[in-house]
Amino acid sequence: MNLGIIGYGDRISHVASEILKEDPDCKITAITDIRLRELQEQFREKGREDISFYASADEMLDNERLDGVLIGTRCSLHTPMALKVLSRHLPLYLEKPVATTMEDLLLLKQGYEASRSPVVVSFPLRVTSIVNMVREIIDSGKIGTVEHVQAVNNVPYGAVYYQNWYRDEAETGGLFLQKATHDFDYINSVLRLAPTDVAAMTSKQIFKGTKPAGLKCADCEEKRTCPDSTAFPSKDIPETWEYCLYAEDTGNEDSGSALIRYESGMHVSYSQNFFARRAAASRGARFLGYKGTVEFDFYTSQVKVFMHHTPRVETYEIGAGDNHFGGDSALAANFAGLMRGAASPVATMDDGLLSALMCIQARESAASGTFRPIRYDTPAVCTPKR
Repeated sequence: MNLGIIGYGDRISHVASEILKEDPDCKITAITDIRLRELQEQFREKGREDISFYASADEMLDNERLDGVLIGTRCSLHTPMALKVLSRHLPLYLEKPVATTMEDLLLLKQGYEASRSPVVVSFPLRVTSIVNMVREIIDSGKIGTVEHVQAVNNVPYGAVYYQNWYRDEAETGGLFLQKATHDFDYINSVLRLAPTDVAAMTSKQIFKGTKPAGLKCADCEEKRTCPDSTAFPSKDIPETWEYCLYAEDTGNEDSGSALIRYESGMHVSYSQNFFARRAAASRGARFLGYKGTVEFDFYTSQVKVFMHHTPRVETYEIGAGDNHFGGDSALAANFAGLMRGAASPVATMDDGLLSALMCIQARESAASGTFRPIRYDTPAVCTPKR
């Protein structure tokens, strides 16, 4: 089966490699990217001279016989590129967020509804073994119906959103769309309830300052003393993390919280932070019912069940796996099956649209200081300019 890739970055190259592992009959046959010469040389060194390279997505889609297309461009191009694939009714693997503005979100929704394309959205957390177990416990009725959720994401590698290209808010759409989009999605998948309203708040207390715009760590006079300096990158810090965290052009909030009301009347509290480090990392949630509470943390690979009316605590150790805690391989297998017509999407475009809508409205709420309805017919009021 022939794969075409639009935007061959680190993330989608990893996804493609997972698909090739899951199904050896798949192969990359065409790539659209602005770095044509660099990629041609890269693949030539691997002995792959049978890949066609294009500067235009339309040209690739018109000239190649593809069984599936993967989109891994920067975030602001996810919608425009997806619309090109959807109009040709090809199987699509789309990176999150599926859109970064309300305008793009509505265009994508319209394009998807007019298309026959089966779509997998890059939401690996919902298919991890740890979330599957939490879902299984809740579905058993052991803790009763879920009436409150407390979720958290303290990101230990948050510097990427300030030292890499992600620092440009016009590209990211803000960090609800970058991180919370995953968390909102797995929460939705567990609850199976419709969210109705969101109130949110963000702050930028750490990663701000008066260093000159565009300053790189390598050019800074404090490069040897700053604890966040990447002037001397280690194997754990990519060379592309090169910009100053404390420059006047450093974008993105460094913490954010949201309250989300669901159709049953229950609500979720969610908080994310980007300056936590090392052992302060945490990502998971508590689902509370009348009979008990189930909680998990991706970083500890543990699920715990606390019974409310008996003195019993159950602890489970889960082999979570690597690469989004094992979720990437599950999505890759799903997309390979999708191209063969043997599987249905486990993370659908509808899931991607809803999560993006929640994140956009959370961003709007934080900017306007108002509750925002989670509806497609609500106009945005504070959308960042491109």
